[in-house]
Amino acid sequence: MLTKFDRYPLTFGPSPIEKLERLSAHLGGQVEIFAKREDCNSGLAFGGNKLRKLEYIVPDAIASGADTLVSIGGVQSNHTRMVAATAAKIGMKCRLIQESWVPHEDAVYDRVGNILMSRVMGAEVQLVDEGFDIGIRASWEKALEDVKARGGKPYAIPAGASVHKFGGLGYVAFAEEVRAQEADLGFKFDFIVVCTVTGSTHAGMVVGFAKDGRQRNVIGIDASATPAQTRAQVLEIARNTSALIGGKDIADDDIVLNEDYAYPVYGVPSKETIEAIRLSARLEGMMTDPVYEGKSMQGMIDLVRKGFFPEGSKVLYAHLGGVPAINGYSYTFRNG
Repeated sequence: MLTKFDRYPLTFGPSPIEKLERLSAHLGGQVEIFAKREDCNSGLAFGGNKLRKLEYIVPDAIASGADTLVSIGGVQSNHTRMVAATAAKIGMKCRLIQESWVPHEDAVYDRVGNILMSRVMGAEVQLVDEGFDIGIRASWEKALEDVKARGGKPYAIPAGASVHKFGGLGYVAFAEEVRAQEADLGFKFDFIVVCTVTGSTHAGMVVGFAKDGRQRNVIGIDASATPAQTRAQVLEIARNTSALIGGKDIADDDIVLNEDYAYPVYGVPSKETIEAIRLSARLEGMMTDPVYEGKSMQGMIDLVRKGFFPEGSKVLYAHLGGVPAINGYSYTFRNG
């Protein structure tokens, strides 16, 4: 489905799939849980899901003649870390807007984790005191103009790379990759669980798994706490991406988004999110973060306990990376 699109390799290749034996057993053993480790997909600054998207965006950035990648996220954005790493890898400058999307006041929040690595990799980081919104932001548009005013040639990468014209392609490729791994494993996954915020990871999966009729088996766990806006954006990206690749029509109800676990707000973990982070860490040695993967892990665990997945189901948890953000929550985990 993607052969006509240029791809700049930033990942090691197919990310591994591992069975979470102890977590599966702890939750009753009626459902087999596996994890696809996108957090281990690259040597670029701890990797993560955003690199899959950037692999299809970089060729366009290079062809444009740009010299500066310009993007935006929250203070502990995984996406901006990956844009900084990608810029370093391809020899471009990087300008990042880091908005105050999370009402969290850990003393070291803006000096550790993702933002620390972005600074070390040479990105020009600007902190902006604006609240959360997955839409196009004025601060980002101003940064693009500022790069031009200084004589640079910016390349615009929106939050999460999501509403970029190629933003959904990486997770169409993910679905293709999973199908190849399923052939080796000798079975197909019944459900895929993914965290959803800016939307293109979920959208790309929907388009990719629609090829074999599994689009409604992609279970998005909302972490945005703005689910109506998020659902609409996932649907729009999915439709645009499917049209781009000549895929199947995407219906409204092809987007499955569970809204039960994003509380209290984006980026702030609930007691249950913290418990889920500890559980997966202590049973599997698998770290998740308070913003994204902790909430999707919480959601998957709760859905297993509630019997959402039929007995015997094989569930693939998409671990999208993002663990460096946990450093910004050091007080929360001061006692483990």
